[in-house]
Amino acid sequence: MDVVLEPTWKTALTPIFQSDAFVKLTEFVKQEYQQHQVFPAGKQIFSAFWHCPLPEVKVVILGQDPYHGVGQANGLAFSVAAGVPFPPSLLNIFKELKTDLGIPMPANGDLSRWASQGVFLLNATLTVRSNLAGSHQNQGWEYFTDEVFQTLSREREKLVLVLWGAFAHKKEALIDSDKHFILKAPHPSPLAAHRGFWGCKHFSQANDYLASTGQTPISW
Repeated sequence: MDVVLEPTWKTALTPIFQSDAFVKLTEFVKQEYQQHQVFPAGKQIFSAFWHCPLPEVKVVILGQDPYHGVGQANGLAFSVAAGVPFPPSLLNIFKELKTDLGIPMPANGDLSRWASQGVFLLNATLTVRSNLAGSHQNQGWEYFTDEVFQTLSREREKLVLVLWGAFAHKKEALIDSDKHFILKAPHPSPLAAHRGFWGCKHFSQANDYLASTGQTPISW
């Protein structure tokens, strides 16, 4: 089926879009948007891909599913639009960033400034029903985003893969660790951050790796 997507990603993922599994997923998502309040807005579902073309990806940060509160999800994992209060996980990310690199708390939580530098902010599930966390899991999104991960591993070299939490850690098996740099820590949520997210220094480690492989570090 025809999907409107950033051209480099569309070319790479065309076989997936033609699969029966993706057609079934699309039917489910369309029905959900028709019958329920679903986030993010339909035009933002593939925002991560539009902001970060495949040849420009340098760092991948994987989320689980979009924020399920009104006005929060914007299609980039962990990100919220300017003016929206920081969700707890994003607040903890910014706190770790300050501890790690001394970067002060930003004015807003819009992470498109990261995405434009090659940080691919992907949720494993790209949609969610309002106020119902995990409601679109096990409907086919995971199949799609697993294929995205494998495409990144196969088509690119010297990526930094940032995996926070047990759910994200499972994706390590999809990545060729001989070609890429994998960083793992507990999730930044208030329930888990104290188990090792604090002090993980993933932002500085990512930049050190990028610099050591001749790539421009991220201005976090």
